[in-house]
Amino acid sequence: MSNQTQLASVLPESECWQLLSSTSLGRLITSVDNQPEVFPVNFAVQNRTLLFRTAEGTKLVSTAINHHVVFEADDHDDAQGWSVIVKGFSQILHADEDIAAAEQTGLRPWVATDKQHFVRIKPMRVSGRRFLFESSP
Repeated sequence: MSNQTQLASVLPESECWQLLSSTSLGRLITSVDNQPEVFPVNFAVQNRTLLFRTAEGTKLVSTAINHHVVFEADDHDDAQGWSVIVKGFSQILHADEDIAAAEQTGLRPWVATDKQHFVRIKPMRVSGRRFLFESSP
């Protein structure tokens, strides 16, 4: 086993979901006017999907137009880090029962703005890596 293999390992999907559930800040990657855009969002995991809230604007419009999205979340300390990527489809929730279920997560905007719209990301592919840090390469 090479030193590089020991320093980076692929995570099983179940661990990816555990890690996603352990944090609340991630990045939504989508396309706006045919250009990639990254939006930091607070989120919640529900039934192996991701939920975030948004207001009217670019983020909402881009997820409505570009159903294919990428989502990334990560974390680290002095010794190790991890990154999880979710590739999937975004869906703005409209049905009362879907909104009621999303509200059960307790997901609230961090900034005191009116973010009435819930967006759910349904995954097609979930992948993750864990990295062990060294003091020298």
